[in-house]
Amino acid sequence: MQGKILYQGDVLQAQAMQKEIMDVKAATGKAPLWTNQMFGGMPSYQIWAKYGSNITTHVIDVLKSVFPNPVDTVLLYLFGAYLLFCTLKLNHWLAAAGAVAFAFSSYNFIYIDAGHANQAYAIAFFAPIVAGIIMTLRGQYITGGALTALFLAMEIRSNHVQMTFYLLLAIIILVCIELYHAIKAKQTKPFLKSIAYLSAATILAVIVNAGSLWTTYEYSHYTIRGKPNLKSETGAASSGLDKEYAYNWSQSVTECFTFFIPNAYGGATGGPAVDDSKVVKILTEKGIDAAQAQQFASQLPTYWGNKPSTSGPWYFGAIVFFLFVLGLLIVKNRIKWWLLSAVLLSVFLSFGKNLPFLSDLFFNYFPLYNKFRAVESTLVIASLCFPILGFLALNEVFINRDKPYIFNKAKLAFYITGGITLLMIALPGLFLTFKSTEHQTLVSGLTQAFQGNSGMANSVANALVQDRESLERADAIRTLIFIALAFGLLWIVIKQKISTTFAALAFMGIILVDMWSVDKRYLKDDNFIPKENMDRAYTPREVDEFIMRDKDPDFRVMDMSLPDPFHDSRSSYFFKTVGGFHSARLRRFDELVENQFTKSMNQDVLDMLNTKYIITADPKTGTASMHANSTACGHAWFVQSIKYVKDADQEMQAISSFSPKDEVMIDQKYKSLVEAKPLGATVNGTIELTSYQPDHLTYQTGSTSNQVAVFSEIYYEKGWKMLIDGVEQPYYRADYLLRAATIPLGNHKVEFIFHPTSYYAGENISLAGSILLVLALVGAVYVENKKKKPAAKKA
Repeated sequence: MQGKILYQGDVLQAQAMQKEIMDVKAATGKAPLWTNQMFGGMPSYQIWAKYGSNITTHVIDVLKSVFPNPVDTVLLYLFGAYLLFCTLKLNHWLAAAGAVAFAFSSYNFIYIDAGHANQAYAIAFFAPIVAGIIMTLRGQYITGGALTALFLAMEIRSNHVQMTFYLLLAIIILVCIELYHAIKAKQTKPFLKSIAYLSAATILAVIVNAGSLWTTYEYSHYTIRGKPNLKSETGAASSGLDKEYAYNWSQSVTECFTFFIPNAYGGATGGPAVDDSKVVKILTEKGIDAAQAQQFASQLPTYWGNKPSTSGPWYFGAIVFFLFVLGLLIVKNRIKWWLLSAVLLSVFLSFGKNLPFLSDLFFNYFPLYNKFRAVESTLVIASLCFPILGFLALNEVFINRDKPYIFNKAKLAFYITGGITLLMIALPGLFLTFKSTEHQTLVSGLTQAFQGNSGMANSVANALVQDRESLERADAIRTLIFIALAFGLLWIVIKQKISTTFAALAFMGIILVDMWSVDKRYLKDDNFIPKENMDRAYTPREVDEFIMRDKDPDFRVMDMSLPDPFHDSRSSYFFKTVGGFHSARLRRFDELVENQFTKSMNQDVLDMLNTKYIITADPKTGTASMHANSTACGHAWFVQSIKYVKDADQEMQAISSFSPKDEVMIDQKYKSLVEAKPLGATVNGTIELTSYQPDHLTYQTGSTSNQVAVFSEIYYEKGWKMLIDGVEQPYYRADYLLRAATIPLGNHKVEFIFHPTSYYAGENISLAGSILLVLALVGAVYVENKKKKPAAKKA
């Protein structure tokens, strides 16, 4: 309403990633499927692709255009959960309260703040998918199946495979429990019928998303999530992510206290302000100015877990936690065992390196699990299950006539949750240390900051530990108050002092106060900025403006002024870069970075990548400057000599020191393609880029004999075709990740065109699936109306 927009770090990164794609789309009306803006070049499937034949693309576009970000996401959280709670036969007000409990779970808003839009959308569709599955298992085959197909199609289109995978784990548990009860009750026939409809719904959802799934599957084999090209020390190759990288964000076992005490581990890495900070007190007592002391204290980490950093805790709510425990005690529905099992699995898997036996079992043997990083993300399942069981419990309180039984169980739940919380107030040291594993490193850093005064450093470090304990204790008191309020409200309900409608509204109110106040710590007013400020986020520096004046359509820049040029896409907003930021970058490029750029910059490799400009920064002032790289090889060139290598390791070693303009390193498996035509003894020819589009490059060549040409473009075999005078010809990989081809004598037009079958054939399949999905939904509406007519006549 104030004309502000949400500042999201990942969205800013995405703007830079998408710059070339959007520019071409604006100029031609069609977005390219390849971009050269980052890492030398990569498919745009995981950056931005339209998938216009998929009907859910248009549904999501409508949502995003009608509701401003992040209102669309929050409404999806709410309405999806509301549908699930209605499916579970809760009254409408109680369902609405349950929807609030799910929607305002802390990480749902932390993901919004970070700009993880696809991840947030994927989580929003969890609840309605489960609703569709439950409908189908209850015998509403057509309606349940159609809704499952719709919401699962929306889930897949959200394009966050990791979240969808975690939901699948939970659904597998649900189906297994339902199968057990079907066998026990000798009701396998209706169960199998439900599974048949759900299988059809799943297949339909996959067909609707054929374009995105096919391209993602195909591309994944060539990314850092695919098989390595270089052999390990043992000579064996693995697949998936590096385990240490995948486990980097692992939840500590005792960090689960944040489920109901948000600051049990100090909150976000940046940390909240600490009232009456002990650190500030120590510093001011030592004669440091109060303002400087406050500034210094704000830079110390209040978060003390073993994650590299965190944006906040997994807080499910004090009241939701109390109701969840009550649900374990009073809910008789067999869905309780699914919810408990799913919670336990998601929590145990979130421990990652802190529970290696189970994590390694999944990482090594469970399909796809090793493709995903940040294992703490499995807690998205727990964040769904906690409010479901909690509100099933509340519903049981409302409808169960055995009030003494309910009251006794409520008291027990209160004693358990309140007792734990009371201990966390009085004796938090029983469970928590408030010291990170890097505590001694922190003390060493403080000692250095205080010019060798180790006593001062230890005093400040100990004061920081006390500040962390103060944060935990304050939130534990807060939690106890909310648990007491929830128990008191339950007592009033059990004594039938108020109506169930008013009770549901009251629970909605206190849960909203509880969750909202925590969410505001991480998604706050300061996160919203005037739109013009966002537009100024990419203001070119003087060096950027100079480079952008170069009219050459295709060259690269190495921006070493960035803290980490290979994990930062800011420079990609202005020009084509050697670096960038993307979690699904090509593995060959990642291996090149690791071997040729990590210890020192390999000038030969920069030259072969046509790195025309190199930006550096003054280490003292930070002022950026640049120099033109006179040895850059250009767009394409003929080489004088060919060196064949036996494998990727030898090829990587060969490019560590070579003359890229004169010689080329080629895997011996391409030898027959290279020498299909007799090569000239000497180089005498020219090759020039005459037309540039990211997915269509045209060259003009001229030579007096057959020659090998190297192109400073990234090799990716799934989609790129080379045409010589309009006829498709073979090309091959050279210098580890570039393209090369044998060009015949004479003058020729050479074209590289990116036309991946996975996208175009996938889009045709998606169109057919979209039509079938519409027909299924129309059929479901027809069936539901048909059911209502007899009921209306009876009424």
